[in-house]
Amino acid sequence: MTERLDTADGPVGSPAPAEAVAVAPDDRPPERGAGLSAAEVAARVEAGQVNDVPSRSSRSLGEIVRANLFTRINAIIGVLFVIIMIVGPVQDGLFGGVILANTVIGIIQELRAKRTLDQLAIVGETRPSVWRDGRLAEIAPSEVVIDDIIEIGPGDKIVVDGRTVASDNLEVDESLLTGEADPVVKEPGDPVMSGSFVVAGTGAFATTRVGRDAYAAQLAEEAKRFTLVDSELRQGISTILKYVTYVIIPAGIALIISQFMINDGDLPEAVRRMVGGLVPMVPEGLVLLTSIAFAVGVVRLGQKQCLVQELPAIEGLARVDTVCLDKTGTLTQAAMDVEEVRAVEDGVPLEDVLGALGTADERPNASLQAVIDRFPAPDGWTVRAGAPFSSARKWSGATLTDASGTTATWLLGAPDVLLPAGHPVLADADSYGSRGLRVLLLARTGDDLDTLLADPGRASGSATAAALVVIKQRIRPEAHETLRYFADQGVDSKVISGDNALSVGAVARGLDLPGAEHPVDARSLPQEKEELADAVEANSVFGRVGPQQKRDMVGALQSRGHTVAMTGDGVNDVLALKDADIAVAMGSGSPASRGVAQIVLLNNSFSSLPSVVAEGRRVIGNIERVANLFLTKTVYGALLAVVVVLTQVPYPFLPRHLTLIGSLTIGIPAFFLALAPNAERAKSDFVGRVLRFAVPAGALAAAATIGSYFMARAVYDGDLEAETSIACLTLFLVALWALAVIARPYTWWRVLLVAGMGLAFVTVLAVPFLQEFFQIELVGVQAPWTAVAVAAAAGAALEIIWSVLRRRARQEEAAA
Repeated sequence: MTERLDTADGPVGSPAPAEAVAVAPDDRPPERGAGLSAAEVAARVEAGQVNDVPSRSSRSLGEIVRANLFTRINAIIGVLFVIIMIVGPVQDGLFGGVILANTVIGIIQELRAKRTLDQLAIVGETRPSVWRDGRLAEIAPSEVVIDDIIEIGPGDKIVVDGRTVASDNLEVDESLLTGEADPVVKEPGDPVMSGSFVVAGTGAFATTRVGRDAYAAQLAEEAKRFTLVDSELRQGISTILKYVTYVIIPAGIALIISQFMINDGDLPEAVRRMVGGLVPMVPEGLVLLTSIAFAVGVVRLGQKQCLVQELPAIEGLARVDTVCLDKTGTLTQAAMDVEEVRAVEDGVPLEDVLGALGTADERPNASLQAVIDRFPAPDGWTVRAGAPFSSARKWSGATLTDASGTTATWLLGAPDVLLPAGHPVLADADSYGSRGLRVLLLARTGDDLDTLLADPGRASGSATAAALVVIKQRIRPEAHETLRYFADQGVDSKVISGDNALSVGAVARGLDLPGAEHPVDARSLPQEKEELADAVEANSVFGRVGPQQKRDMVGALQSRGHTVAMTGDGVNDVLALKDADIAVAMGSGSPASRGVAQIVLLNNSFSSLPSVVAEGRRVIGNIERVANLFLTKTVYGALLAVVVVLTQVPYPFLPRHLTLIGSLTIGIPAFFLALAPNAERAKSDFVGRVLRFAVPAGALAAAATIGSYFMARAVYDGDLEAETSIACLTLFLVALWALAVIARPYTWWRVLLVAGMGLAFVTVLAVPFLQEFFQIELVGVQAPWTAVAVAAAAGAALEIIWSVLRRRARQEEAAA
């Protein structure tokens, strides 16, 4: 063991590098030295030896512009727009203006989201403590340079590679990099790698590799290069767009050939009709509205102090059916209070021992901090050696010398770990635990700390109980409502904690969690994966769960098809957070837990989770709504093209007609629907559900339109403008009916939206300038009313299809 060295009083809380804590030369640890001087730092920055890895919170301005401008959809529409601009007239190129407006809106919305993310990322980022000019200061990770001396302690994430220069029982978990589950003890001279984190002890290291040269940065670059973020929504839309592209190319070739032949070699007219046939096949606003919905979600959550580090996490949490909760820091507040100290052995100066133990750990956890707050450091006592708390062994300890010169080794930790089974003190500990109290055992041991650290299991045979330290946990006031929200939404809650199972169960019972009356001691769980999955599915509350076991439990649930979210704030949660489908960390939690989480609750409020779930459901539900509209247009556009080619008739629409119909029945209403509230539970098979509505709806629209068009050809005998007007009327009415179906359940603004779109079309029909501009004019009475009747029949059929789809969906939900 090494002699304890006093540095600063815990981590520095300064918000900027300029604010630092001065350390007297006599108190500054000799291994650290004075750190780099300002001039040395400046020289290294000038030489590029600075940790300049860009933040992963958002894309750059250039990336945002490129992502919104250079898309497959824009390429298709752009080519069609250029063609129309060559042959004219300008009103047939209106669809190009819609794309331009959509692109600008997409860029603006994503820039808003970027600004929100960047601001929140600064608040939630890890700020290492670095020695500079003899002072200890917190700086941004991007300001670390080669040869900086960085202080580390429990929960700290190692932000760059380095070489250990000081170690006081320093243990580093490298499992996220190497897959090795056991923490690695670090001695002076040992390397440390970025991306790992400290689980016990304290120390310092000198940086050796920064920026893109650091190990974790290299892994991140590889991940970015070869992997895609998992998002069923985006993957589904990409699949749809891919097949749309395959359809458009042969359809375009067939259309231009047929229209050229039909229009007696009039190439401009053939081109206009060809473009008119292709435009409705392109779901031009679908990708845009998806991006906008995600971006608006980020901004909304940012206003509630939720940092979304990966955008699809919003979607992912909405699909979660099981949420695993760590008790301490999630259901209960991190701060605790000592309720009682119950002596087991007479004649022990308990207050002095507990006060001295508090000075032995430079980075106390919440339980030890409660002891420190209650019992001040005694005069005349010194710490000869210390062993910080470890989640794996579940105790801390120190060798103390009292004022009289007597030396003894004391341990403070879990009673059921420090004492053998059946010990009478354990019954008292369980009685406290059943009331929801946390219980620590203060024990004396005849073994030295080196021996116990080498073999932690020896503690239960050598420890002599001195007292029970009873700690009261503060339940978060919002925890009850949040758990009830999850229950109402059909999401199972599992509490997995390192605390005593009875204590965890009591807290869960106080929150009315189903299954809390049967807490399970995780040490009794089977190790075989299938049996473990059975046990985890059957129970809700688990205590004495180790870090690796938390990870195994998350994996066991995933093996049964569950989508698992994990919440936590400590280093013992990191492995489970990393493997969960969605990881949620508290803003006040350890840097390691925040570093692996996709969502960070910067306000430390568990009640923010329902907002994230609701936002995800809004995004998924609304994008599915508008996808139904866009794909319906694609289907009727493709079918119209096929029928026109096969029957060798003029295509019934010019681009201006379909721009008008698409804008009023899809583009404008979809923008409002995509951003509206939506609490529907997320379901899988996005593409399948969209196609089950869009294909029959598009087929009905195409059939009604073709029927009215051929009827009009018989009535008007070659008056193409009149025939086109009848086709426009029919298609608009059927598409408006589809919008009315998709907009359900109705609210006042949705009714107003549908009615407003209908009124806008009537205005076009009634105003002479608009009639001429869009080349629409209803002639006579018979054909227009026949078109209305045909559209009504198609609408009635659509209602029947919708009713069947809703009934089938309810049956599937009931079966699930």
